[in-house]
Amino acid sequence: MSNFLVWLIVGGFLGWLASIVMGTNAQQGPLLNIVVGIVGAFVAGLLLTPMLGISTINESNFSVPALAVSLGGAVILLGVVNLFRRGRLR
Repeated sequence: MSNFLVWLIVGGFLGWLASIVMGTNAQQGPLLNIVVGIVGAFVAGLLLTPMLGISTINESNFSVPALAVSLGGAVILLGVVNLFRRGRLR
């Protein structure tokens, strides 16, 4: 149970950081930040983990490389969402 709470908190923090990086922080609330962080970690697991060989926070790995890969996935996810929403990346 505590691992799940840590996963939500870290996912929210990574989603918040990704929204700051992509300039969408004012458009999102805390719930969407959590969703972006967790789904972004899933995206990173699909796209970045095979290339880099580093697991994500979804695999209960809270090391610095895993956090960086999960953040990268969240940024990629926000980039794709912005591309479809506005027709541009930034």
